[in-house]
Amino acid sequence: MMTNPLVAHAQQADQESGKTYTLLATPETVAWGHYDATTPPVLRIKSGDTVVFHTVLTNSPSGLEKAGVKPADVEQSLRDLFDGVALKDRGPGGHILTGPVYIEGAEPGDTLEVRVRKIDLAIPYAYNAFRYGAGFQTDDFPYARVKIIPLDRTTRTAHFGPGIDIPLHPFFGSMGVAPPPAFGRYDSAPPTIIGGNMDNKELVEGSTVYYPVFVPGALFQIGDGHAGQGNGEVDITAMETSLVGTVQFILQKGVKTGPYPRAETPNYFISMGYDDDLTVATHKAVAGMIDFLVEHQHMSRDDAYMLISVSGDIDITELVDHNKGVHVMVPKSIFKQGTQG
Repeated sequence: MMTNPLVAHAQQADQESGKTYTLLATPETVAWGHYDATTPPVLRIKSGDTVVFHTVLTNSPSGLEKAGVKPADVEQSLRDLFDGVALKDRGPGGHILTGPVYIEGAEPGDTLEVRVRKIDLAIPYAYNAFRYGAGFQTDDFPYARVKIIPLDRTTRTAHFGPGIDIPLHPFFGSMGVAPPPAFGRYDSAPPTIIGGNMDNKELVEGSTVYYPVFVPGALFQIGDGHAGQGNGEVDITAMETSLVGTVQFILQKGVKTGPYPRAETPNYFISMGYDDDLTVATHKAVAGMIDFLVEHQHMSRDDAYMLISVSGDIDITELVDHNKGVHVMVPKSIFKQGTQG
């Protein structure tokens, strides 16, 4: 089942829900800055299996130390990655993504259901940073700054500053599948049809994301851990941190999703759209929700359009990753029990 038993191991688990694997973040198990259909999988699993992903934040050991992190508090795995991954294997983006994972039987035209079972903090701090040339207000801040933000596991809060404590809602900024081969080595920054760097703060523990499959095995990758984020992510970073995510994979054969991923939380149905033009991204997200309501709630297109207007919320996911993101949220509570799908 595994291509490298030294970096991933199977644990005995409930056979009804599949096996559980642990995938560490090592120079052999990450894709640095890209999604690519030609990246060899580091783990092969079956539908129903669960993977415990260890991920690292997107910063360098020297950058963290310069910002005030003690050398002893920098993860050894992060040092190993910077020492062990060749420059030619990095980029064009900057995210360090654990994977890819190959799901047996997944083929183009299928849907990969990704259930986020659990998210744990790996370290007791996060960082936020901005720099000139990036971020939504970059002309107003023509310099760079990094802020280290302590995280309290006990109170589940981030201590941003004196008198400012932020409730944590950890999630992975980047979760995605491999793009069609014609995309080549796709930059990890702009979200697109594969999902990828969606930066959607709704995708916390207990959420599910549905991805269209473009290549055999789907080739799922994950990373860009966030302890929390505001919609828009205006300065280009969230509370960037290392996370451990427990994720279960369910393959839906012959079920089409798209053109963009969609998601569910315990309380909402979510559609997503991405484009460099915010208006176009919004059109895509709304169209995706209309399609979902027609197919899964058996509504007419007219009623679906109306329902979004009277009960749906349209949020700006992020504004700073080349392709801007919009998501539409429709509450599950408005549907009578037994009609949700």
